Amino acid sequence: MKIDRNFTKAKTGAYGELEFKTTTSEIRNPDGTIVFKLDDCEIPAGWSQVASDVIAQKYFRKAGVPSEVKPVKEKGVPEFLWRSEPAKGATFGGETSAKQVFDRLAGAWTYWGWQGGYFTSEDDARTYFDEMRYMLATQRAAPNSPQWFNTGLHWAYGIDGPAQGHYYVDYQSGELTKSTSSYEHPQPHACFIQSVGDDLVNEGGIMDLWVREARLFKYGSGTGTNFSSLRGDGEALSGGGKSSGLMGFLKIGDRAAGAIKSGGTTRRAAKMVIVDADHPDIEEFINWKVIEEQKVASIVAGSKMHARYLNAIFAAIKSWDGEEVSAYDPKTNDTLAAAVKDAKKSAIPETYIKRVLDYAKQGYSSIEFPTYDTDWDSEAYSSVSGQNSNNSIRVTDAFLKAVEEDADWKLINRRNGEVAKIIKARELWEQVGHAAWACADPGIQYHDTVNAWHTCPEDGAIRGSNPCSEYMFLDDTACNLASMNLLTFYKDGQFQAEDYMHATRLWTVTLEISVMMAQFPSKEIAQRSYDFRTLGLGYANIGGLLMNMGFGYDSDEGRAMGAALTAIMTGVSYATSAEMAGELGAFPGYKKNSKHMLRVIKNHRQAALGKSDGYDALEVKPVPLDHANCPDQRLIELAVGSWDEAMKLGKKHGYRNAQVSVIAPTGTIGLVMDCDTTGIEPDFALVKFKKLAGGGYFKIINQSVPAALEKLGYGSAQIEEIIAYAVGHGSIGQAPAINHTSLIGHGFGQAELDKVEAALASAFDIRFVFNQWTLGEDFCTKSLGIPAAKLNDPTFDLLRHLGYSKQDIDAANDHVCGTMTLEGAPYLRKEHYSVFDCANPCGKTGKRYLSVDSHIYMMAAAQSFISGAISKTINMPNDATIEDCQKAYELSWSLGVKANALYRDGSKLSQPLAAALVEDDEDAQETLESGNHHEKAAVLAEKIVEKIIIQEVRNREREKMPQRRKGYTQKAIVGGHKVYLRTGEYEDGQLGEIFIDMHKEGAGFRAMMNNFAIAVSVGLQYGVPLEEFVDAFTFTKFEPAGMVQGNDSIKNATSILDYIFRELAVSYLDRTDLAHVKPEGATFDSVGRGEQEGVSNVQTPTENAASRSLEVLKQISSTGYLRKRMPQDLVVLQGGMGATALDTSSDAVATLETIVSESVVATGTATTISARDKAKMQGYEGDPCGECGNYTLVRNGTCMKCNTCGGTSGCS
Repeated sequence: MKIDRNFTKAKTGAYGELEFKTTTSEIRNPDGTIVFKLDDCEIPAGWSQVASDVIAQKYFRKAGVPSEVKPVKEKGVPEFLWRSEPAKGATFGGETSAKQVFDRLAGAWTYWGWQGGYFTSEDDARTYFDEMRYMLATQRAAPNSPQWFNTGLHWAYGIDGPAQGHYYVDYQSGELTKSTSSYEHPQPHACFIQSVGDDLVNEGGIMDLWVREARLFKYGSGTGTNFSSLRGDGEALSGGGKSSGLMGFLKIGDRAAGAIKSGGTTRRAAKMVIVDADHPDIEEFINWKVIEEQKVASIVAGSKMHARYLNAIFAAIKSWDGEEVSAYDPKTNDTLAAAVKDAKKSAIPETYIKRVLDYAKQGYSSIEFPTYDTDWDSEAYSSVSGQNSNNSIRVTDAFLKAVEEDADWKLINRRNGEVAKIIKARELWEQVGHAAWACADPGIQYHDTVNAWHTCPEDGAIRGSNPCSEYMFLDDTACNLASMNLLTFYKDGQFQAEDYMHATRLWTVTLEISVMMAQFPSKEIAQRSYDFRTLGLGYANIGGLLMNMGFGYDSDEGRAMGAALTAIMTGVSYATSAEMAGELGAFPGYKKNSKHMLRVIKNHRQAALGKSDGYDALEVKPVPLDHANCPDQRLIELAVGSWDEAMKLGKKHGYRNAQVSVIAPTGTIGLVMDCDTTGIEPDFALVKFKKLAGGGYFKIINQSVPAALEKLGYGSAQIEEIIAYAVGHGSIGQAPAINHTSLIGHGFGQAELDKVEAALASAFDIRFVFNQWTLGEDFCTKSLGIPAAKLNDPTFDLLRHLGYSKQDIDAANDHVCGTMTLEGAPYLRKEHYSVFDCANPCGKTGKRYLSVDSHIYMMAAAQSFISGAISKTINMPNDATIEDCQKAYELSWSLGVKANALYRDGSKLSQPLAAALVEDDEDAQETLESGNHHEKAAVLAEKIVEKIIIQEVRNREREKMPQRRKGYTQKAIVGGHKVYLRTGEYEDGQLGEIFIDMHKEGAGFRAMMNNFAIAVSVGLQYGVPLEEFVDAFTFTKFEPAGMVQGNDSIKNATSILDYIFRELAVSYLDRTDLAHVKPEGATFDSVGRGEQEGVSNVQTPTENAASRSLEVLKQISSTGYLRKRMPQDLVVLQGGMGATALDTSSDAVATLETIVSESVVATGTATTISARDKAKMQGYEGDPCGECGNYTLVRNGTCMKCNTCGGTSGCS
């Protein structure tokens, strides 16, 4: 093949016009310990610190690299392509320069390309070598991770090792050959699809699959398998008896994958499990992860319940003030009896209760019962199954039509083909929607759509995919991926289409050479990869490109642009494949599939022509290229021309490859290329945090924003102000309310102002600057007159002390630290807001985000021109419904999308609600973006918990009671003295005041009780939690005391205050542990009804009537009077967490307490926040990276990637 120079010149070569820099690469654990450090590594000058860290930490070879090499002469090979081996006396170490990596990758490709006859002349080979190195160095494109790991090690350094059980087909003889070396033939493939037979122990069977998977996981690749061939539960076995079904084996495979994941490469979820919708066990499969997540919730709640109740028994014994021997006897120790009773009611095993009593008798004062949390890598998750794979179900057009028609659906036995069970298709579909809504699995693969675009149906149907669902082809095949960075082809306001087409051609050749040179983990995969030669060329950064061009992701222009670029890429790639077929021959499987492949090419071309009809054998029509809305008509002409060329050359020569393109998640390689967005994804934030070489981060605007603003016609001064609105001015000089002038009025001198300004440069919230550590203790105590005790109080807010209001502080914060959003920015016109829409709302004031449908429409626009499929997560807000999930799946099917994975915010226990945690305080998110500022961590934790969970209880203004308020009056007699307790409630039912009156008591005592009630009321109105009063005053002892008459729940009190706060605790906190008779029923005074007990005495009202009644009840009912026995939808989790639906079969308030305790102990004194919650506030997923431990995982297609070290759970 002839290769032209496009990016390089023969005189200067690959690097002649590029600058390189020397830098230090360092990655640290969250605790500050160093994971990886390399000094003096040579990196291209334009690369970011993150990209530098990723290539140095992940892709530099760490050992076996000789200090000096010598060439090994090879007949018929140009001298510059001779492979190398260690020179005599060479020392060994690791790679230290990115040039070494680029040279070995491109060198190996060129070497094998020369051997395979891919270049017309030596000049063509040299040109190819330079062009490929240039594209790698300028971040124009990158191959998948296994290429970086393995390719060129033998060619460049002579690194080798014993064979690992791999195979390859010799490119000259066509013979299947067993590898004798581990690196001579590299293993460059990331994606595998493997088959499994309905056999237990033989080759190709179930247990053999776990071994084959292990070989792939060990070397960092991912694999997917369709398990539908395994017989269902109850099907007959050959030796008699019945099968235990599919699920038992899936759980074994899940455990095996988890064990390998835990060592070596420590990748997560690089496995796909697929089951057809007509499998007898499909219902169990759909609900597998839902049930496993429920188990985790039970383990977490149960462990905490054990710890609480068992330690309550210890506390009851400790509080006993009588004879020691009686302390352990529930018959004499009433408090102990109540604690034991409560423990039994909560199903704490009597064995454990007895054990605690025995411990207490032996002198122990507490028990450390192990409690679990919902961290993904916690013991709770590791004790359940289904956590090491992505799950998908295969649905046919017939099934989806049965759903539409509410028809029956038959589940078919695997062995005899008989009907195992008949269910309603819509009921099964509802289970799918619920499972996706509840735990983000399973995804959907549209079987008939996938196979309608199948180029080789004569060799069987496509049944599986890789873990991320972008590679879909025959079982026992592999795909190596590469992705181009679209933004690097955008220059001077124009997309450089010729450069893009040139790059597409060269990368198609590269991936084809990679098939030829590769070794594979099994005979079947080696043979089939040779026979079909599938490639996976794709792109990244479409979201960044569209924003730079001034087009919204959810716009007709944006979709047309994405579709045109996809059409050009795949069209040119197929044309290149046909060109190679003309010189080297078509792929071996082409001959018997030629009619089908040309039909598929014709359908792609028809879509490129913009036609809505004229498709051959397509039940679901693709979305055609939108010629009218494409902003660059040159791209339309090139797209049509490329498919004309692909069709013409294909008819003449056939094709070298059965497939050429996919759109992968581009996880790690997206970081290496410094992509703003990965794959086909939109952006996730407008303000990002740039990593510094010396550690730490600083805040920058997304690099696409200024370019977009300029493209939209804004002037430089306007752009500066818009950007400053998002990232802040970094100075308090001109800030509203809190500025130099107002601070001077409070006694600040120039020295103090200078200290403040210096600290603001790296601040995320101005409150963290105004403290004794920045200003000095002397200045704070002497000049500002702040007592030392206050200064040392972690809840002390110096700015509030100086008299600034919360509004003043917020306004100054927005000016100095930015709003993290462009909504409301000065000069920015509302019609341009859509250009900057992201996958999630930005900042604390941002409301806009991309709709669910916008993700699907973009996928559909590109899918028409992709050989394989698209790996993409469809983001859904937390308030999305089950029906929304079903509609998203149905829309995807109707538009010709091949696969779909949904992620509803908060659908994973291990990933708390992103929006709910962040929506109240974006300052927290900003501060938490830096994981290296340990000094700020403790202060930050207190502030975050206070702001997010407790809603600034300590610093808030007094909340006045409504003029007309609800409440209740309780009359009781305590030790012969009448007590009247009257409560007043806020509109939401929270207690806000109490009145206490004593009948016929002396004036002094009555006045004291009255004033005590006023003091408590004021405290409640300033936000002191009722729990604090309850804990302080229950069990206090003074007269009058004794038996209580007239109260249904409290029968004894040690004092008036003990009685009052027991009553309030029972009524407003549902502290039934403080009641002697637990309230039950819909109201506190429900009574038994004999034989009618348990039978409803009212008819179920209509939905409208119930809704109206509920509204009335909300207006007139007193929370305290009802003892919190209220209808379930009145129970709302406060603190910005949103309404939480509760299981009506359980105690609503107890469930509520469990949920709250999962996030934080909301008592007003909490001072810590989990690393997971911090990560969620930063916009990350909330899971720790398996490689570096940092909580910087972001969702990437259907996989996850780490923004710190570049680790990915997928296969790219």
